[in-house]
Formats: sequence, structure tokens, C-alpha cells
Amino acid sequence: MEKTINREIVKKVLQDLGWTQKDLALELNVSAQAVTNWLKGTDFPRPDKLLRLATLLKVGFTDLVVSAVEDQPVIAFRKKGGAKTTEAHVFKAMTMGLLLKPLVPYLPESHSLRIQIPSPIIQYDMLQATASEVRTLLGLGEQTVLSYEHLIDQFASNGAVIVPVLWGEKQNHKNALHILLPHEQATFIFLNLDTRLEDFKFWMAHELAHVYTPHLAGSEDGEDYADALAGALLFPKSIVEIVYPQVVRQSSIQGEIREIQRQASAHNISLFSVFCEINRYAKAQGLPILRCKELDIHAIRNRQRGKLISEFLFESAPPEPASYIAAALNVFRSSFFIALQRLIKDQGTGLGYLQQIMDISLADATTLHRELSR
Repeated sequence: MEKTINREIVKKVLQDLGWTQKDLALELNVSAQAVTNWLKGTDFPRPDKLLRLATLLKVGFTDLVVSAVEDQPVIAFRKKGGAKTTEAHVFKAMTMGLLLKPLVPYLPESHSLRIQIPSPIIQYDMLQATASEVRTLLGLGEQTVLSYEHLIDQFASNGAVIVPVLWGEKQNHKNALHILLPHEQATFIFLNLDTRLEDFKFWMAHELAHVYTPHLAGSEDGEDYADALAGALLFPKSIVEIVYPQVVRQSSIQGEIREIQRQASAHNISLFSVFCEINRYAKAQGLPILRCKELDIHAIRNRQRGKLISEFLFESAPPEPASYIAAALNVFRSSFFIALQRLIKDQGTGLGYLQQIMDISLADATTLHRELSR
């Protein structure tokens, strides 16, 4: 079923506003005929006009766009701190999902055998059992550090395409974006490289949990489970059992924090991840929780922020397009830019498409499109 605009919703909202179709066309800076064609279903608005239409009418994506349920993109955000997800954020991500559909045929054929967790449960012992099973599948020992390579390999093995992006450290609402196309059985994981090293591995593990639980993607339960499984994978019970006595026998809060810092450094994860996993273990076992508090941990993190992933990968900022594309392929094993290059050369796709599907500036899209068009 082709996607169309829900004309009944649009007509009702226009009536409530006292607008004509011509008024709507003027607000959108399009012709009256264009609006007529959208409502007839003979044409569909471009992404920027679709977003503007939704914003003007204050209508959500699922109400405005009519398509088969199995054809709707499913999205999940890894938000920054207390950032609030607005309807505009959702709409933009859903539009990105629709635009990614033409790219799917240019991707390598995905594996049919994928890991799925059919009964995701956050209860401590069951969650730890699941994490242990996943680590065994990855060929990891009980106390082995989970590496970036392990995570990247799992994305590739489970048909998830990593899209490394440079969204800036502060100006973007999200640090990662998960887009699942159910009909195409394709998953795109956008990871912001302008992220601190100590946080990046957790976000990757969080996104991998989404890949393992596609039936929960886009739900609050899915977000909670992804957070919980990420922590259990990175710092599991088998490690916490050894670490807990070492931390609690410290004579001071400062001593606790130093031991937490040592563990965080050894596993290349954040202080907060270690802190949370130790306290979860303590509560599950009926043991005393740590004396240091969450505020103490955040205060130290804010004073001791590490380098950005982009600073590790690239000599200059912004990186040269060739270096950026090479990193996507060689570091993240991503077929995204290879597929995109094939699409551009085959279909003559313009730079506006890159700007939309990657949520980047026109200037960045221009330089990237130039490199991919060579």
C-alpha cells in the first residue's frame, strides 16, 4: 500500500481553523494544485513539506500519513539527558524512515538467522541470565571486557546498519536513533560520533538491545529494557560479585569512588554505569547499597569528561568526507555509504536526499554528496 495523506483529517482540521485549501497552500508556499494532488492521493509531499504540514495542523505522523501498519517505520531515540521528544522530532524520524526505504535494495543481503530475545524481563536474575547467554554467544568469558568490536560485529550479524553521524555534542536532541523498517526487515542505527568516549559503549549496547528485541522498539518498555540489558552486558553480575566487596570495604566515600573509577576505566565505560550495576546487585542480594550518591558520581563525571569519539577517529573537525566514509566502513563495518553511493549513481539522487536521511546541514550534505558522486 502506497503512503497517502489522510484527507479526512486534513479537511477536518482546515474546517476547525476556518482555512481553505488555498490558505493551506499559501502557508506551505506550494501551489493550490499541489495540495489538491496530496488530498486526492495522486502525489505525496516532500519531507520538508510533510513536516511543515504536520506542524501547521498539529497532527501526528500516524494520523496524517495513511499506510499499511507493517509499512510504518518504528523509531526509538537515545535522548540527551533531560531532552524532551516532541512531535516534530518523531515526525522527522518517521520521515527519515520512509526515505530510507529506497536505499534498502542497495544494501548487502542480510542474514536470516538473527538473535532475538522473545521474553525480555528486567527482573535482576532473569536479566543477568539473558546477559550471560548473550555474552556466551559472543564468545566472552564471565569477566571479559565487552569491546566495541564485539558490539559492532553483532550489529552486522543481525542485519543492523550502523550510520555514524556528526550531530554535534550539544545542539541535537538525540545521541542515537534506531529506525526499524518492518516490511523490509531492515534496521538503521544512527550513532552520534560527537559523544564522549565513556558514554559511547553504553549507547551502542543500548541500541544492540533494541536489535535483539524488535517487538519492543519504539515503546517505553523497550527503552527501559535496552537500558537494563546494556548495563548487564557491560558490567555483569559475575564481575560485580568480585567488585562489590572491594568497593564497600573502602573506609570513605572517596575510597568508594576511586574504586568505581578504577573499574570504569578498566571496562571503558562510565562511572555511572558501574555505580548503577553495583547498586542493582546490592538491592537484588539484600546487601547495603553504596554510600556515595548519584549526585557525587555526576559531579565527578562533569569535571572529568573524556574526549569525543570523533576526536579519536579524525585529525580535523569536521573530517574530510573521504576519511569520514572510510571510518564508517573500516571502523564500524557499515555498508551505508557503499549503498548510498550506488543509489546516487544509479538513480541520480540529489544532495537533498542525504540531508534528509542523515539529518545534517545542507553544507555537510553538499560535501558528502560530492565525494559519493565521484
